[in-house]
Amino acid sequence: MYIIIVGCGRVGSELARLLASEGHNVVIIDKNADAFLRLGTAFNGLTLVGNGFDVKLLKSAGIEKADAFCSVTNGDNTNLVSAQVAKTIFKVPKVIARVYDPTRAHIYRALGLDIISGTLLFAAMIRDKIIESKFSSYLIESKDVGVLELEVNEELANKRVEDLNIPGEFLIASIRKVEGVVIPDKDTSIQVGDILMAVVRIKSLKKIHKIFKVSS
Repeated sequence: MYIIIVGCGRVGSELARLLASEGHNVVIIDKNADAFLRLGTAFNGLTLVGNGFDVKLLKSAGIEKADAFCSVTNGDNTNLVSAQVAKTIFKVPKVIARVYDPTRAHIYRALGLDIISGTLLFAAMIRDKIIESKFSSYLIESKDVGVLELEVNEELANKRVEDLNIPGEFLIASIRKVEGVVIPDKDTSIQVGDILMAVVRIKSLKKIHKIFKVSS
């Protein structure tokens, strides 16, 4: 993929290194040339100094052929404007913007942007650790459901997925077995040592704890 990143701070530089190491074509933009030092010597993408909403600069960055655009600076306004330029002017297929102020998230979404709110995600991660150490609502960015990891004990062994699923409350999405991860169907058999990844309604967590004898 051809990906443009605006902001070479801790998040932007790590994202750029990760994507470049996976073989993607990466262009990263920052107002401060010294910020590119975070990329290290192994980074083989393109670096450009300037504003992420500068149309001329974006054209030189190749935005007209970009598959994705991410604005992850430390300023919400910059991220919003840059993302809007990428989406409305250049019609980039996937545009993602970072938001610090969670109260602004709904504004960004109303504009049709994909939003990553570090504040909300971090708060959710801490909340999840308090509620249940193996529960992660932030994985699917929802206040209503999350993902719970369960190790199969002898009481659950040899049952089918259909026997364990609880409609509207608990749904097994994948199983990590010795031979690898599988996406189960209703007749897939559960064995001791399997790790279940299940979508769970947060309101049903206590009920699931009791049924499956989960310890926090």
